[in-house]
Amino acid sequence: MVGIRFAEGGVLSHWLVLSNPTFRRLAPGMALSYLGDGIAVVAVVLLAQELTANATLVGLAVTASSLPGAVGALVLGRFLQGRSGAELAFGDAAWRFLTLGSIPLAHVAGVLDIGLCIGLLAASSVLHSWGSAGRFTLIAEILPQRQHLAGNSLLAILSEAGTIAGPPVAALLLVFWSPAGAIALDALTFGVLALSYYLVRIPARIAPPPSASRLSGLAVVRQTPALLGLIALSAVFFFLFGPVYVALPTLVQQPDGTALALATFYSAFGIGAVLGGLITPYLSGFSPWLITVAGVLTAGLGLLPLGLGAATPASIVGFALVGLSWAPYQATSIALYQRLAPAERLAQVLAVDSAVALLAVPAGTALGGLAVEYGGAQGTLLACAVGLVALAGVAALLVRQKLFSGPGNEPDLTSSR
Repeated sequence: MVGIRFAEGGVLSHWLVLSNPTFRRLAPGMALSYLGDGIAVVAVVLLAQELTANATLVGLAVTASSLPGAVGALVLGRFLQGRSGAELAFGDAAWRFLTLGSIPLAHVAGVLDIGLCIGLLAASSVLHSWGSAGRFTLIAEILPQRQHLAGNSLLAILSEAGTIAGPPVAALLLVFWSPAGAIALDALTFGVLALSYYLVRIPARIAPPPSASRLSGLAVVRQTPALLGLIALSAVFFFLFGPVYVALPTLVQQPDGTALALATFYSAFGIGAVLGGLITPYLSGFSPWLITVAGVLTAGLGLLPLGLGAATPASIVGFALVGLSWAPYQATSIALYQRLAPAERLAQVLAVDSAVALLAVPAGTALGGLAVEYGGAQGTLLACAVGLVALAGVAALLVRQKLFSGPGNEPDLTSSR
């Protein structure tokens, strides 16, 4: 586990990424789009509630704003193969600008109902997995491998900053405007991002083998034990974290809790995630598998105070620790994909990873609803914490035994070199 020299780590790594002309031109547009995502978290729910009093339809609207991306990842591969990272990200941003922008237009025209709203939200998310894959593929295309971790962590920082700032901005907008107006602003941020991608110099396209199919990303994962192990780890990680989205609000909003307490927990998570993104480049000297597994372990340990009924300050610190682990896990797991997947298949493999997350989190959240109903919020959080710690232990054992290594032609993943 030989360390990379300090000159390539720490804050300097972020500076080197920002000094890349392509990344520097795209960063403002990406930051705006992440802010738009944060605004949409609030605006979509409020617009759906404005259009219907049916809670099921409101929930369907929220689900439609993300879940179809998993379907798009699996069925659109045949049409999107061979596209560069910038082309994929441009397509997603432009499509979201058009579809999300249609919602406020329909609202102004007086034709927007909950059915049309759900349909447009579902359409807007179809390319979501490919847009995410395109962003991280672009990192691999424009940066040397030693800067991939820093580039990935910068995207994580921008994403978490948008998560923190978006809801307050949405709340401010709603004082003077409507939920449909807030969604119009969200759409505009994607229009700016699409224009940014259109104006940059797009890297040369890598042609895929003629035999490529729409499921070739899955084929690569199946044929590469390291990728299969990594995607399985992410799937179980996100599934076990899914119940937190139900259990935490239930726990802190019980009779002795307040809405402010829930906001404090989410703010602590967001601040921890931003700090995690800032420290990620300092971890470049460690094994990427070690950082990834440690991220799962840290998330489990951070949830323990909540599961054990600890005092609120200790629980908030623990949840901040969960956030602190989030950015290193994301950045390092993506760096492993960038290292392991063939260059001409990277976008398709990353789209599969994004699809798995889009499916695993809602599945875990749905299970969390049942678990909270029958076992209580605190018991559910304790089960999640214990499950994540156990998952980290199993993953560490498999990595140590090199059961994720390939048939003989793959890199040694227990080394940082």
